[in-house]
Amino acid sequence: MLESWTRAVIRHRVIVLGIWVILTSLGAFAGSKLEGHLTTSLSVPQSDSAKADQILTDRFHENIEGSFTIFFKFSSASKSQILGFKSKISAATQSIPGASVKTQKAIGGILFASVATPYSLTEAAKNTDLLRSALDRQGLRRALITGPPAINHDVTPLLGSDLKNGQHLALLLTLLILILVLGLCRAVFIPFLFALATISLTLGIVYLLSHRFLMVSYIPNIVELIGLGLAIDYSLLIVHRLRRELMASRQICIDDAILNTMQTAGKTVLISGISVAIGLATLFLVPIPFVRSLGVAGLLVPTISVLAVLTLQPALLSFLGRNGATPWRYRGLMAQSDLMNSFWAKVGKFVIKRPKVIFTFSSLVLILLGASIFWLQTTPSSLTAIPHQLESAQAIALATGKGGPGIITPNEIVVDLGAAHLATQSSVEGARSKFVSQLSQDSEVVAVASGNTGSFIDPTGQFLRVYVFGNHELGAKATKDLVNRIRGKYVHQSAFPAGTKIFVGGAPAQGADLLKVIFNTFPWIVFLMLFLAYLLLLRTFKSLILPLKAILMDLISIMVAFGSMVCVFKFGFGKSIFGTYQLDQVEAWVLIFLFAVLFGLSMDYEVFIVNRMKEAKENGATNNEAIVEGLANTGGVVTAAAIIFVGALSGLIVGHFAGLQELGIGLAVGVLVDATIIRGLLLPSSMVLLGRWNWWLPASVARAIKTKASPLEVREARP
Repeated sequence: MLESWTRAVIRHRVIVLGIWVILTSLGAFAGSKLEGHLTTSLSVPQSDSAKADQILTDRFHENIEGSFTIFFKFSSASKSQILGFKSKISAATQSIPGASVKTQKAIGGILFASVATPYSLTEAAKNTDLLRSALDRQGLRRALITGPPAINHDVTPLLGSDLKNGQHLALLLTLLILILVLGLCRAVFIPFLFALATISLTLGIVYLLSHRFLMVSYIPNIVELIGLGLAIDYSLLIVHRLRRELMASRQICIDDAILNTMQTAGKTVLISGISVAIGLATLFLVPIPFVRSLGVAGLLVPTISVLAVLTLQPALLSFLGRNGATPWRYRGLMAQSDLMNSFWAKVGKFVIKRPKVIFTFSSLVLILLGASIFWLQTTPSSLTAIPHQLESAQAIALATGKGGPGIITPNEIVVDLGAAHLATQSSVEGARSKFVSQLSQDSEVVAVASGNTGSFIDPTGQFLRVYVFGNHELGAKATKDLVNRIRGKYVHQSAFPAGTKIFVGGAPAQGADLLKVIFNTFPWIVFLMLFLAYLLLLRTFKSLILPLKAILMDLISIMVAFGSMVCVFKFGFGKSIFGTYQLDQVEAWVLIFLFAVLFGLSMDYEVFIVNRMKEAKENGATNNEAIVEGLANTGGVVTAAAIIFVGALSGLIVGHFAGLQELGIGLAVGVLVDATIIRGLLLPSSMVLLGRWNWWLPASVARAIKTKASPLEVREARP
């Protein structure tokens, strides 16, 4: 079927290329408008914190994502002067249509003001400069504005700048390395065209989906990262295999060589793309819109990449012809005619001579590299880890410097009394006073805010609100413990009337709910991912052992990647070199997304190498001969692809945002270790030690999965 499909693509290559030009253009146009449809929401549907936020929106008319926070530092001001400052902030707020001051309070020489707007995050962000200018006109030039809209307004240009800088650096490194390995030929531009088409089309589809579903602000960076990585992986493998076909026969025409290539390397890419898509598709099981949006983006990239491999790639290769794939003057590192004397063939032969020593040594090195995973801690968001030169970051620093890290992320307790006009009854006021007193005595609590104004009682008198400020930052264990104590202890001890419902909201509670859902679903996601990958590899490799070994090695790569993030971000290794943040916790979404992406990429490399070994085995090679031939033919491709992918990650690593830095470091280390120590040493040494067990497939299993293996092959594979 793949052969007839490829023939049709080659026959209609002009039409195929024309369709891709149109899709790429439309995708690029739609993707350029994506920015205004992205958000940073970490909301967990149906959670306690989500219910509290919904009440605040419906009853207190508070738009959390559209609210600004103003901090104004003053010294030795009288009460009348403070009232004047408050009046000026209120006047400046009128510059935004529909905006109003919800709360103003002076604490420790800092005037704090909460300004609500009726707009969405992106619409409110457009009014940031307007509010700042209005404060300047009121004479409050030292006032600093933060809050979700201001942060969004300030970080969006930096995200775009990081994206462009990462693009330029990645493209330059990719071009240099492709020339180094493929030589001077027109085929080096195929990965760029491939990446342009897949990334543009993916972002265009994401733009359409963003009108119906939540999409997070990191998506463009992540789509470009995965898109370029897969484009390099798949294009490099196809071009390299095509070159080998052309070198094997000087008489073969380019179209026949493409057909042969797609029958071998094309099938490998198809299996690899499915494995990556499976890994990222499991993110849909996490009932959090933030994570699901990453899953949408991650699923689209490999799916569209496979589509491009089956259509765009053969059309481009056919269009370029034999001369396009043939190097001129400089032939490249992969042009060696005798691959069995190449570097990777020598590595394979070296491993075969000392398999036990190599296996033991590589295992110990990997354990050492991944040992720091035991110090891993997670946070829902690194709120303070944004570039310090931004005004919104300076406002956060001002507030936390005076009141501690928890002052900017209070718990917001919402009390539903069940009926209107109960909030002002003496029994309720007594219960509220006792509740506030109990909360204030907690060692983690810095301050509790409550009262009888509109900020604390809704217009109907049915709902109360209490602010609880903690000592520690968002994601810290002490902060999560406080949320649990409020829900499990103080709420149950409250003396509110029977039928009262109490919900704990705010950033700490939202973060606790986020982490709880993630850790409850993550084990099931991992199990499903591994199970589906095993079934896919079982059918591909026709072995019970090889898929299990591949999964174990993928998990080792992930362990090393997680450990590297702890070393860099918690212990500060390489901080002065890379300019990374030093943080106690890693953002939870990074761990989930990194697991899915790295699992897919590691499976890529496994399929590339082992499938070639399987081809050699089916052609009559012994187990050891197949190992050497597989490494000789694909070891260089995997290494080159990994180096290029790490180059693409450099834009994230040197960027300004902790989450993306963490993702960049984790993926870079994971991919490098996987492509070198694991696939170059651990994989072949383990296969030498396993011997015939590598290819063991009982006849009953062969019949169950309906493989094409003959009974003779099955018997020979049995140890």
